[in-house]
Amino acid sequence: MARRGNRYGYGGYHGRSRGQGVLKVIIAVLAVVLLLVLGLFFLQENHLAFSSDGAHLSLPFFGGEDPLPEPEVSEPVVVTTVPTPTPTPEPPMQAALLPRSALKDGTAPALLAEAGGNTAVFDMKADDGSLGYVSALEVAKQAGASASDPELNQAIQNWNAGNVYTVARVSCFRDNKAPYAVPSLGIKTNSGYNWRDQEDLRWMNPTSEEARAYVVDVCVELAELGFDEILLDNSAYPTQGHLEYIKRGGNYDQSRFQEIITAFYTQVETALAAYPDVKLSIRTGGDVLVSGQDAVSGQSATALAEHADRLWVDLGEVSLAAAAEALGGAGAEEKLVPILGAAGGGNDSWANLHTAEN
Repeated sequence: MARRGNRYGYGGYHGRSRGQGVLKVIIAVLAVVLLLVLGLFFLQENHLAFSSDGAHLSLPFFGGEDPLPEPEVSEPVVVTTVPTPTPTPEPPMQAALLPRSALKDGTAPALLAEAGGNTAVFDMKADDGSLGYVSALEVAKQAGASASDPELNQAIQNWNAGNVYTVARVSCFRDNKAPYAVPSLGIKTNSGYNWRDQEDLRWMNPTSEEARAYVVDVCVELAELGFDEILLDNSAYPTQGHLEYIKRGGNYDQSRFQEIITAFYTQVETALAAYPDVKLSIRTGGDVLVSGQDAVSGQSATALAEHADRLWVDLGEVSLAAAAEALGGAGAEEKLVPILGAAGGGNDSWANLHTAEN
């Protein structure tokens, strides 16, 4: 039997609902919006500009130009020129020999003022071989040369820590004590005895390595005590007295005198290198500087100029200007301290080594 149809001639299909159509439209709109947002995000990375007015898009198709970056503002560079200070020249050395007792009894300032000086010199190794301090050296102990006051070294250090410039005089080889206690140190006569000079004082032999080492060690001990300057006196072979009585030979070979004395100055200078604030000075004669050398003593102007910071000079008949010219001309005069028999004056350097009673 034939199936009966709808009375109005339609079949059973009802079609899609209105709600499903609206949903599709919404989804499509959202997709478009999402694509626009993503496009703008990637676009702004290349065309988003920042300035003092804020952030904005600079799009080439809008005909705008990319804004120029604002210049960085840096602090101005201020260059300060520090003037080079003019070195203050050292005052002239005006030195006076004071008694050793002044190192401890407090009279040194008054005695120095009375002498008219600004530099105090002390006989720390005298011509007789005695020492003005307590030494730890074996030769000094054997010779009975060391001082015995246990408070003396501390008093010396306290004095040297003050404002007065201090010089320790060292009679190097003219030494009456050491050759007597240790005969191998002394200059010998042809008879084998210790030779004595015109004042009846013994001398250590500069040729002896042990004698040189003893003097070097004394200088180091004095540097340890704080002296500003070490003055080497009688620092070569003797030039006065009956030199003809001295036994010549390997231990007293005049052809080696200059070599040995120069080596001795080198030894002292090397030992004092550990004390850069301590100056090394050497006493010499004006004739040595002018002639260039003394074959009898072994001193040479070249060695003196090379190893000494300052030269204390017995000028004799030589003028200060001639001695300075022989030493090297410009600036050499400042290195020289004339040794006078009395205090000098004015703005000149001078040294008086004849005033102390130890």
